[in-house]
Amino acid sequence: MVLHHPPAEDINLASVLAVLGDPTRLAILRELARKEGQPLPCSHFANTTTSKSNLTYHLSKMREAGIVHVEPRGTSRLVSLRRADVDARFPGLLDSILATLVQSPSAKPLFRGEPAKV
Repeated sequence: MVLHHPPAEDINLASVLAVLGDPTRLAILRELARKEGQPLPCSHFANTTTSKSNLTYHLSKMREAGIVHVEPRGTSRLVSLRRADVDARFPGLLDSILATLVQSPSAKPLFRGEPAKV
């Protein structure tokens, strides 16, 4: 199965901002940034505050916007942040969003019992 990922030049600012307007997706972004350079299996997010089907939906939206890369591996999928592509299109955007998450006391934690930090 081949998943569609938009080419870097087609990543649209309005789409990225719309997708990242959701607290669950911001929490996913924060976790991917925290583990940057290390593709995470979907099972990494198994103990999240959202259901498996809801997580799949959020990852799909992030992939379609060009924020993450999802690679099928057998029966699982590896998820990684497309930082280089997003940074090339919108320099500093992800860093600004992540910095804001650190400063926000209302940032939604992704994992049960996790403090809201990057």
